[in-house]
Amino acid sequence: MKISYHGHSVVMIETNGTSIIIDPFISGNGQTDLKADDVKVDVILLTHGHNDHVGDTIELAKRNHALVVAPFELATYLGWQGVNVHPMHIGGSHTFEFGKVKLTQAFHGSAYVKEEENEIIYTGMPSGILFTAEGKTIYHAGDTALFSDMKMIGELNTIDVAFLPIGDNFTMGPEDAVIAAKWLQAKQVVPIHFNTFPVIEQDGNQFAEKLPEGVGKVLEAGEGFEL
Repeated sequence: MKISYHGHSVVMIETNGTSIIIDPFISGNGQTDLKADDVKVDVILLTHGHNDHVGDTIELAKRNHALVVAPFELATYLGWQGVNVHPMHIGGSHTFEFGKVKLTQAFHGSAYVKEEENEIIYTGMPSGILFTAEGKTIYHAGDTALFSDMKMIGELNTIDVAFLPIGDNFTMGPEDAVIAAKWLQAKQVVPIHFNTFPVIEQDGNQFAEKLPEGVGKVLEAGEGFEL
């Protein structure tokens, strides 16, 4: 299994011959190394409906004939746009040919904003994602505050890699993310959702240094590793 980070909250996974992208905010993302026109994926996993997470989903899904897995309301909206979707909800899991997806809770909002129309479309509750394949488990927390059930997530799952937001303001900041990492007991922790906008500027290396030796792993856009 190969995992790579591409700025903001964009994560790519290659497993079992399947290319998966999480929260593909590419166009307008000054931190990414990707170009939407060049991205080839089979599956898109979405944590919630904010524009900086849905990103290029509709274009990518249509061009690649990709499956989009998302919380029910968001999946329904995307289905109306002509996208092939698999709706899920918090606490539910589903085993696909490429791996198992389970949605966890996240404390945040979830709405798609059409700025030109001054319209906000409710897209259900936000979520985190537990993805398991090849005997490995990845936790993408999405956008969230620190919450105590992260202890339970860590107790019930052996997490190989956790992607945690550290930007503060819209999500938990570095201090709370350190606590989250401790509760999750992840073998490796990668900070996400920071430095994309001025209001979420953080030092990823300072965050990593506060974790046990070898746990924190700061990735630049385009960097990755194998599990």
